[in-house]
Amino acid sequence: MKKYGIILLLLLSNLCLSAQTRMIVMSDIGGSDPDDTQSLVHLFVSLDQVELEGFISQHAWVPYGQGAIKLINNMINSYEAVLPNLKVHSAAYPSAAYLRSIVKQGQPEAAMHGVDTGKDSEGSEWIIKIIDRDDPRPVWISAWSGLSTLAQALWKVSHTRTKNQVDEFVRKIRVYDVLGQDDAGAWIVKNFPNIIYIRNKKIYGWAPSDKWTNDNVQNVGLLGTLYPNRIWAIEGDSPSFMYCLNNGLNVPEHPEYGGWGGRFATVRIANIPGMDWVKKNGLDETQYAPYYMIPSASEGANAILRWKDDIYNDFAARMQWTVCSNFKDANHHPVVVMGNNKGKEILELKVNAGQIVVLNAAKSYDPDHNKLTYDWTYYKEPSTYNGNIVLNTSMHNVCNVIVPKDAANHTIHIILRVVDNGVPSLTSYKRIILNVLP
Repeated sequence: MKKYGIILLLLLSNLCLSAQTRMIVMSDIGGSDPDDTQSLVHLFVSLDQVELEGFISQHAWVPYGQGAIKLINNMINSYEAVLPNLKVHSAAYPSAAYLRSIVKQGQPEAAMHGVDTGKDSEGSEWIIKIIDRDDPRPVWISAWSGLSTLAQALWKVSHTRTKNQVDEFVRKIRVYDVLGQDDAGAWIVKNFPNIIYIRNKKIYGWAPSDKWTNDNVQNVGLLGTLYPNRIWAIEGDSPSFMYCLNNGLNVPEHPEYGGWGGRFATVRIANIPGMDWVKKNGLDETQYAPYYMIPSASEGANAILRWKDDIYNDFAARMQWTVCSNFKDANHHPVVVMGNNKGKEILELKVNAGQIVVLNAAKSYDPDHNKLTYDWTYYKEPSTYNGNIVLNTSMHNVCNVIVPKDAANHTIHIILRVVDNGVPSLTSYKRIILNVLP
């Protein structure tokens, strides 16, 4: 084989292994905006793709107290009723008893007013316990609300442990903050500047229409009846958990890679403000300036919009799973097989400039025996190579990538979407990263 000859997939190594992402949700469910209730329904049917380790109810802006815990547990009762059906379609769904065990009450007082000596909550203690577990995987905090409970956990750890112990604790934390809903986020990054902290201010526009939601969610089974009409945006916080789903596309540890939760910059920027009403409620983030967070990438909400149809169809299919006790009565995701590997892990390949790389997905299959189509795309935004890439996909399930001669020392992201023709049509992904050698 010539130096710049064809690289066969079966000869490639360097598999970037994936696993379920650990996640804790912080929520102000039960408040004036029903979007957290919507997001919880969506999360329930997605729980086979993420390892949820906590659902913390923060009573930040309204005095609903224990009522929120009751609301969450009543929703879990409905999840339990449909769980036998869900398990027909995926064995990975957790039990209702497990979900009840991880529901915790967070700070009863809003924002940084609720953080200090003697203000530990069930939620802040739970965060500490989860992060301290003997598990090397980081824990993603999916912020559907303010972050005072996380701030209290960090406050306690910083006042009771050595600097090295605090640093070790902080290294395991990742935050996806939707809009910035209190002043705790600014306090956190000011006091723990090495924490991985995303603040997404470019989040709206991805969600489906009211009619789509009514037809595909609200009118489908018991969980659908729990899904409220919107007041403002539908599921305004959902990208924070969609970012963590193990779907073959998302790579939470690389915010710049892009996926269902959006795509983010590689450099932190200073003083990203929270929502307007944070200031209107008398909170002053500027007292922590300069504070640095990871912002949305230049394409903003379009980083989510490019996948929106896949997101809609995935949600619609999963809602159908809740009412289908027979596997044959619902559609399921295709299985992508690259070479002989059918895992969801990312494939990282070392290649030379000028080579032809053969990516073979011919062994991919559909569990429902639906027809498959193959969509190969050069995902330019996360790639460090900014030129054009020639993809030869005449064989459909095989893609020949011509690595440009000027691509040395760069990365090239290729995304394979395998799409079935079931109803609704479902998509599975494979991300291939070509690391071009010097």
